Amino acid sequence: MRVILAEDSTLLREGLVRLLAEEGHEVLAAVGDADALLHAVERDVPDVVVTDIRMPPDHTDGGLRAAVRIREERPDVGVLVLSQYVERNYAAQLLTSSAERVGYLLKDRVAQVEEFLDALERVHAGGAAIDPEVVRQLLIRTTHSDPLTRLTPRERTVLEALAEGHTNAAIAEKLHISLSAVEKNLNAIFDKLGLSRTTGYSRRVLAVLRYLES
Repeated sequence: MRVILAEDSTLLREGLVRLLAEEGHEVLAAVGDADALLHAVERDVPDVVVTDIRMPPDHTDGGLRAAVRIREERPDVGVLVLSQYVERNYAAQLLTSSAERVGYLLKDRVAQVEEFLDALERVHAGGAAIDPEVVRQLLIRTTHSDPLTRLTPRERTVLEALAEGHTNAAIAEKLHISLSAVEKNLNAIFDKLGLSRTTGYSRRVLAVLRYLES
């Protein structure tokens, strides 16, 4: 795939360039700030953008704002956002417009090369890739009216896997249960959460994340 990288840490940026090149991907540009990212995408549209959230000049959410703009202007371009910490507001802002061709990973996950490459492939294929720790923190809600408290432990585990962007088959493999058991649990989850049934796992991820941030 054709990739543009945006990361202000030279060490991490160059490491990602080398990793992607070794995997046979083409790195069109590797830049260190959000403005350079937008210019690079204008010059040569990639398949996927990988960007940090916090970048120069103000080191706040420049990378995120650039990612959201790219998603609005070029919906066919996948966006994989990297973050040092779980930032719930930023995750919600990125994910609630659409859960197609989008990913949100903690930077620690990049060191786990296979997981990073798997996330990149899922985003490129039109799906979602959400860091398990991000999902875990989104699921932490303590109000007595929280419908998530109605879920069984197994349903909650299936929901977490769903929100990470896994397909039904991948959830079955991950949890060592049958595909029919996954489908049964998913039907129960959506009934209990009052979410309409949809086709395509990326739209189900969007529905879950929207609900969790409501």
